[in-house]
Amino acid sequence: MLTSHELIGFMSPALSNDILSFIFESDKQGYRATMAAVAEAKRVRPVFLERQPRAERHASMVAALSKPNLETAAAALIRAWLVQKQTPMLIAFLDALGIKHDKGVVEDLPGAVDDAKLKAAVETLLAKFPHETVAVYLNAFNDMNAAGWPNLKTLLENDARLQLGNHA
Repeated sequence: MLTSHELIGFMSPALSNDILSFIFESDKQGYRATMAAVAEAKRVRPVFLERQPRAERHASMVAALSKPNLETAAAALIRAWLVQKQTPMLIAFLDALGIKHDKGVVEDLPGAVDDAKLKAAVETLLAKFPHETVAVYLNAFNDMNAAGWPNLKTLLENDARLQLGNHA
């Protein structure tokens, strides 16, 4: 099971840049909070990062966010991207599992889910969405939720389509 900072480190540069670019465009407050956390970790002022060209800034931010000391910032960034941009995927997964939600957000998760239902839900996601995006979502879902379904952990560890870090 991967933590948020590990997800940032293992995902492709294209996806990590997409996440930061999306948050930059749609959630200025979240972007500034992420940039402030990175600046603090790097022991620079946020304005130092702001003055860098965006591509260079994002590469620097990804490098920092992939470190354990920025787990909280990485988790907030991934969570915001998932809830704001990947809502259709969240909804598809929860609907396939028959879990009540509000636009992909769940208050109380069941302690366990049926293996067959889970496998069908994962197959639904893999058929509709990019595999890397699905892998990030399912890993984040498993890491950020207290339910910690053992069958989801097993799928994440054993299904090659859900592995990160296979980019060039």
